[in-house]
Amino acid sequence: MSPRRIAVIDIGKTNAKLALVDATNLTEIAVVTRPNTVLPGPPWPHFDVDGHWSFLLDALRDFHAAHGIDAISVTTHGACAALLDTDGNLAAPILDYEHSGPDDVALDYDALRPPFSETGSPRLAGGLNIGAQLHWQFQIDPALKARTHRIVTYPQYWGAKLTGVAAMDVTSLGCHTDLWNPHSGTFSSLVDTLDIADKLPPVHRPSHVLGPILPQIADRTGLPPGTPVHCGIHDSNASLLPYIEGNEAAFSVVSTGTWVIAMSIGGKPVPLNPDLDTLINVTAHGTAAPSARFMGGREHDIATGGAYPQPSTEDLDTVLGQQVMLMPAVAPDTGPFKGYRSEWIGAAPAMGRAERGAAVALYLALVTAECLANIGHEGAIIVEGPFTANRIFLEMLAVATASDVHCASGVTGTSAGAALIASDAQRKGPYPSTPVELDAKRLRPLQDYGHAWRHNVQRRSARP
Repeated sequence: MSPRRIAVIDIGKTNAKLALVDATNLTEIAVVTRPNTVLPGPPWPHFDVDGHWSFLLDALRDFHAAHGIDAISVTTHGACAALLDTDGNLAAPILDYEHSGPDDVALDYDALRPPFSETGSPRLAGGLNIGAQLHWQFQIDPALKARTHRIVTYPQYWGAKLTGVAAMDVTSLGCHTDLWNPHSGTFSSLVDTLDIADKLPPVHRPSHVLGPILPQIADRTGLPPGTPVHCGIHDSNASLLPYIEGNEAAFSVVSTGTWVIAMSIGGKPVPLNPDLDTLINVTAHGTAAPSARFMGGREHDIATGGAYPQPSTEDLDTVLGQQVMLMPAVAPDTGPFKGYRSEWIGAAPAMGRAERGAAVALYLALVTAECLANIGHEGAIIVEGPFTANRIFLEMLAVATASDVHCASGVTGTSAGAALIASDAQRKGPYPSTPVELDAKRLRPLQDYGHAWRHNVQRRSARP
């Protein structure tokens, strides 16, 4: 019998949550969250996994008591690895990938890492390449490598705590780690270069069952001892998965949150340029998906500076008419305009004003459109995550890409995708989404704004 109620552990860069998902329609029955706080160290900034663990166990207990849980699945952000000792405990705290420490030995690492043609993984700042994390960690703590018995990707850290089984999954390894060759479906040459092959556990598809929960987990939560735990999936690929199932046409999914990740399925073949923050993601089925990304959620928060009123039609018309524009890149370490210097063209609306929120939404849509163009997007665009609530973003994206834009029906695509890997129910047709209807009167002003924005990007001597 297919599991009906699936508990999804969902660790994003900003928040950690547990969602209980009904597998029959992939809707959330219950959700609880907590901030994903980064602790300062020593030895380096790291995630509060002990706090998350207590929170998750309590939530599993409460969800099971209230609704029942049939299976557990896991989805997490990428660029994260856990180093486990022989007892299955952490050999060192889990590094926050935004820490700049790995940049201190960047030249040494650059001499070791495989080329983009092998891994589909661009060279990124800080610890965004897991290979760079490991190289730096083993250098500053010479005893750490010997203490490390297993290296697991982040979804499988939680799986190991639940089952005692160490593993990796293809989607997390295929997320700019430098450790995976998506063309051959095997580890990259970096594994031998770093001399860590003996520390890497088996690699599985996300749907693989690691095993049942440990007896102490059953005792702590009240879950049945045989409750299965699935291997887990990288969060952007979780967002993509519901739309791959039953969808044969070319399309792209834009997963929004702290990161905006654009993933193309069946699009035009184009050469990927790692300097534009393009990469190859690996889907839950093990296939390559051309992708591009930027820190859209982070840029939104920086550029708006906090809360602002919902922009009205008049607010948007003002921004479009005066062509007030935010230019890239607000977070200059990532994205298609990496290294560009951000500035306002026209009088920048004050922080807290609705007009500023409108201008930022237009900016985010235009950068997203650039990401999609860089990966050969064709067909419809499905947007999931927080940006589905931003009407201006959706309309500008539709106009800038000349594509049909749809909003994911679920509040959180990551939870739906993670639940899907734990369900053996056969889905008929693609996951439902809602089309975005454009106001015909605003089509030309949006087109003019988009053309002017692109012209300003090209005109500026953007890279300092």
